[in-house]
Amino acid sequence: MSYAEAVANGIWAADVSRVGYVPSVTVAPVVAALVAADGGTDGVSPRVTPLSREEEAIGVLSAVALTGGLGAVVMQDNGFGNALTALTTFPLAYHLPLLIFANTRGGLGEYNSMIHSISQPVPAILRAAGLPVVELDRRSSAADWRDTVQEAGVHAVMTYRPTVVLGSFWHTDGRVA
Repeated sequence: MSYAEAVANGIWAADVSRVGYVPSVTVAPVVAALVAADGGTDGVSPRVTPLSREEEAIGVLSAVALTGGLGAVVMQDNGFGNALTALTTFPLAYHLPLLIFANTRGGLGEYNSMIHSISQPVPAILRAAGLPVVELDRRSSAADWRDTVQEAGVHAVMTYRPTVVLGSFWHTDGRVA
């Protein structure tokens, strides 16, 4: 099982009703695994939706809780610069569960030198805003990733708040795991 498949399996195992994502090359493996695990065809699943911006994804997927379900967002961590106001004024303020998986940028193997300025402080920024954050990297097995993502979804539902899982997919040669 790849890390992307582990994330997808963990999301579905958390009983997520719908997943939204902001397209990028680094989250594409997770999106493909989500669609495949959901039985989608031709790269399409009715429960996996592309969205144009991170704050849109937060709003749309947080609203799933208003129907009694759990929404999930898949994005890059640098998108929290766009999403922070939406996170703190909607799901956090209104006690709505939301599972967020964001791949981290700026670590070993990162080819984009400017990304460090936003990605490095993301965990501290999210914690300062009152969001639970779990960090994963390749020192943990793919099975651990699956279990942790599922547990984060359960935690979001139990605590009525968004929960963030940050995962590093980078190999030191710049490839996505």
